[in-house]
Amino acid sequence: MVHADPSHDPVQTQRDWNRTYQALAHAPASRYTALRRRLIGLSRRLALDVPRTERADLRRRVREPS
Repeated sequence: MVHADPSHDPVQTQRDWNRTYQALAHAPASRYTALRRRLIGLSRRLALDVPRTERADLRRRVREPS
């Protein structure tokens, strides 16, 4: 079941996920927990708001220059 919430922009959420993932890759150990929790929250939001069949397209759109 998809729980689309119009207040959440899936493109912005995916961009936030990408930025958080990169930050986690380069963060000091003292920030791991906070970044992992943020990544989990963003992942949950994407899983609920974006149908599985559209997730690859969303990731592709985010990577394309505006």
